[in-house]
Amino acid sequence: MVKRCVDFAQTYYQPSVRSARKLGRALSNETFASAGDPRPVTRGEVLALQLKRLRCTLRHAYRNVDFYRRKFDAAGVRPEDCRTLADLARFPHTTKDDLREHYPYGMFAVPMDQVSRIHASSGTTGRPTVVGYTRRDVETWATLVARSIRAAGGRAGDKVHVAYGYGLFTGGLGAHYGAERLGCTVIPASGGMTARQVRLIADLRPEIIMATPTYLLTLLEEFERQGVDPRATALRVGILGAEPWTEQMRREIEGRLGIDAVDIYGLSEVMGPGVAQESVRTKDGLHVWEDHFSPEVVDPSTGEVLPDCVPGELVFTSLTKQALPVIRYRTGDLSQLLPGTAFPEFRRMARVTGRTDDMIILRGVNVFPTQIEQIVLDTPGLAPHFQIVLTRKGRMDHLTVRVESRADTPPDRARSAATEIARSVKDGVGVSIEVDVVSPATLERSAGKLRRVIDLRVQ
Repeated sequence: MVKRCVDFAQTYYQPSVRSARKLGRALSNETFASAGDPRPVTRGEVLALQLKRLRCTLRHAYRNVDFYRRKFDAAGVRPEDCRTLADLARFPHTTKDDLREHYPYGMFAVPMDQVSRIHASSGTTGRPTVVGYTRRDVETWATLVARSIRAAGGRAGDKVHVAYGYGLFTGGLGAHYGAERLGCTVIPASGGMTARQVRLIADLRPEIIMATPTYLLTLLEEFERQGVDPRATALRVGILGAEPWTEQMRREIEGRLGIDAVDIYGLSEVMGPGVAQESVRTKDGLHVWEDHFSPEVVDPSTGEVLPDCVPGELVFTSLTKQALPVIRYRTGDLSQLLPGTAFPEFRRMARVTGRTDDMIILRGVNVFPTQIEQIVLDTPGLAPHFQIVLTRKGRMDHLTVRVESRADTPPDRARSAATEIARSVKDGVGVSIEVDVVSPATLERSAGKLRRVIDLRVQ
């Protein structure tokens, strides 16, 4: 029985003759053909494939993972109860805490001798979440990242500078294998050693860079410190992810570097980078690769499924994962689902605006770091580097935004910028804050995700 379930993705992943003949019928098919991936060409075909894979995934999880068997039984549902895609809402959610409680291998659905790769989260807030991949999972992952790079404007033969961290974090190796699958030349720079990375970009002349948006801004500062014109590089595309970022930050990066900056989305519990990708042709949100993942948006408080175009918390069910299938995984990421554009058969997810666990409740008002970021980036004279510091004064919570000025900003302009930010936050968000404009290069830099919020309140 285990063998039969383990083989399900191999069976359903193989392209049919009919679908293979449809490759190349439209311009966007090049994205799939270049990645060596069959493309369902109509929305109906995607939905039919989703249901077929979903039912098999539910059987696979129920038969091989004790956690899911207990959860399904407690909820009064069995895999055979899923007759339509809408029936997925009857099944229970999975959370990060579930993965932590079954650390390290309790959520795996295959024997360990079939696991060829293990990744894990940093575990800075407790036990890490451990994820596993079979050989087929790794191949699927590489194909989806290749598809994503192609949608972002990458081509076989391009040189890809990977500045995501390697190791247990999924970003570096996920990008690496995907770029190789597409036929690109990979420069595995990883994170850190920023001065050296600038020299590599200048000398090796990659056309594509994959990094977190905040680290790319750090690289831009280093270009300028070294007196190197960042617009003189060969870079033409930045594929940026692993943290929320805004349209203002996109304009900042594109203007200073002279590239197209597009968003990539993923998380290790669902697969890693390559779950969804923004098209360089439209730059209007990320198309979810729904032939491999079933997305939902739910009310963060109640878990109720919300209709398309209504913001809420993203939930994903994997459809082709063998080692670690996830059923209705609550990501904590805030977004909404929209109709497809560049790839009309796939829905888009809007850019992630924040996380349910990043929300700051300040004197009864919900505040998200991305709201502050938009205001900072719209304020002349300031750099896009800021941190939110939470303290407690007496019985009241207090929020201070520490933001760097640009090198050429006069002191009087920096003072007026602080006043503008405080006023904009009061008017737009509804809370009073303090703003501290500091000198350039004062805040701690990071080669990975920037720590936006520092909570110094006594718990």
